[in-house]
Amino acid sequence: MPLWLAAGLWGLLAGSALLLGAAIGYFARVPARVIAAVMAFGGGVLIAALSFDLMDEAYRRGGFDATSIGFLAGAAIYTAATWYLDRHGAQHRKRSGVQQPSENDMPGSGIAIAVGALLDGIPESIAIGVSMIAGGAVSMVAVAAIFLSNIPEGLSSSAGMKRAGRPLAYVFGVWSVIAVVSGAASLVGYTVFRHLSADAIAATIAVAAGAILAMLSDTMMPEAFASTHDFAGLVTVLGFLAAFVLTKLGG
Repeated sequence: MPLWLAAGLWGLLAGSALLLGAAIGYFARVPARVIAAVMAFGGGVLIAALSFDLMDEAYRRGGFDATSIGFLAGAAIYTAATWYLDRHGAQHRKRSGVQQPSENDMPGSGIAIAVGALLDGIPESIAIGVSMIAGGAVSMVAVAAIFLSNIPEGLSSSAGMKRAGRPLAYVFGVWSVIAVVSGAASLVGYTVFRHLSADAIAATIAVAAGAILAMLSDTMMPEAFASTHDFAGLVTVLGFLAAFVLTKLGG
């Protein structure tokens, strides 16, 4: 199988977890505390993945300068984009309660939520494709961590979309598009960046890591803390430990 196609399929696999989570969140009555706990676990998984897989890889390729610049740039770009989308109704896109506005409350918020959800998933997918540049083998740790974290993302957001009155076609249309775009972003991460210098690749990986960490702080952790504030830290640590073990086994 061509490596560019493999990169796209790995990204699609990780993105498909959003659909799995969306189905659970839309059709099952999942208590808010359970959704928040799963979100906290997914947050811990991503923190470990970007710490021990993405940032470490970026540092080995480009050192402190490229890694630091890329990390800060990723956070800044994500923050600027999400700040704009938040002003149009996407600030609660990962919340499972009644925080999401309906179209009647805020016209155009549905598009903003969809674009915001897409923005959240692109850095993760690019990181998967870039991880294949070195030797043609994907980082299974990155794929597993992103897959595990995508389930609670899709679950929480879809539960909130349903409570905001958004129809079934909208919910699954959004996550289906994002899953496909995740595969495309992973493909682009491999094909576009493999011809660049080690510093440029390192900066790209760090950009993805910075954007993921900013996304965690802005969207995932507020939902995790909302209903499980007494245990959110412990559940996050469990997620971190699970990904840490995957990292060491993968190494």
